[in-house]
Amino acid sequence: MQKPIDGRRHGLVDYATVATVAAAPRALGFPRQAEGLAYGLAAGYLGLSLLTDYPLSARKLVPFKGHGAAEVAIGAALPFLPWLLGFSENRAARNFFLGLTAITAISAALTDWDAPDADTQHPGDRTINLDRDLVNR
Repeated sequence: MQKPIDGRRHGLVDYATVATVAAAPRALGFPRQAEGLAYGLAAGYLGLSLLTDYPLSARKLVPFKGHGAAEVAIGAALPFLPWLLGFSENRAARNFFLGLTAITAISAALTDWDAPDADTQHPGDRTINLDRDLVNR
């Protein structure tokens, strides 16, 4: 399956996620624990995005696949955090983080982690699939 999200598009999704996660606490009236989690995630996503080796970053320190691994780890923890942090009874906050889990999973599944516009500073981290490359010409 051809994955439609390359490095540039993934960066756009990342920065839109940062803005959404940062705006959600005030817009949706999150309790203090959910507010802190949202602001922490927004800051973390922003930092990771600014340092990832893809077109929209400020510095290319984190390989694109490393960025993907971090997203998978964050996405795996997200659905449990409303209960672990004690705000699962707040429907808006709980559902926001469950929705963020789904968006993270979909974005990761549709991203081409071997996209040619990513990992310009980390070319050794890319897997070259000659059969795929020859077929797609």
